[in-house]
Amino acid sequence: LAQGRQQQQNVEDAIKEMQKPLARYIDDEDLDRMLREQEREGDPMAEFIQKRKAKENQEKKEKPRYSGPAPPPNRFNIWPGHRWDGVDRSNGFEQQLFARMANKKAVQELAYKWSIEDM
Repeated sequence: LAQGRQQQQNVEDAIKEMQKPLARYIDDEDLDRMLREQEREGDPMAEFIQKRKAKENQEKKEKPRYSGPAPPPNRFNIWPGHRWDGVDRSNGFEQQLFARMANKKAVQELAYKWSIEDM
């Protein structure tokens, strides 16, 4: 399977390369990217670049996320912070808002059903 996928990838790459013009100039982005990604033996900057990439990957650590019971929904769909203790300290506005929205939707649906009842 892996060899088949690799062969298919090689065919797709070859087709992509065939569609490009024969002459490649200095402003060719694909050629530039390919040459920059190559790692050459004896490159003095290779070690520096590897250290920098490792440091960037280390800095991209994900922030801790809340992992307790499901929080109550809010208007903005914002997940609570990782230090939240699970206690809802709101004044109830969001719950009332969701109740009003659900009630309004239910009334609209009931009105629609009533309006098409005799069809």
